[in-house]
Amino acid sequence: MLILGYLFSLGTLVFWIILLIEAFKQSVGLGFACLCIPFVIIWFGLTKSENPKKNLLVGGYVGCWILSMICNFAGGGMGG
Repeated sequence: MLILGYLFSLGTLVFWIILLIEAFKQSVGLGFACLCIPFVIIWFGLTKSENPKKNLLVGGYVGCWILSMICNFAGGGMGG
């Protein structure tokens, strides 16, 4: 279960990097805000992103993040 959680964490990282690159392309201040303040990247992805696949990116980011937390907590509770 932990390995599955790690794979979802990797997916979260990939979606986060894609959204972060888009934020820095729009402005440096917005990029730093997405980098430093939690949940700003979700707000950016839903409201400010000009990518036509923004819903897929934000959905993938949030979905992988939630699934990684569930798998990591369940795997840790089972002892690995």
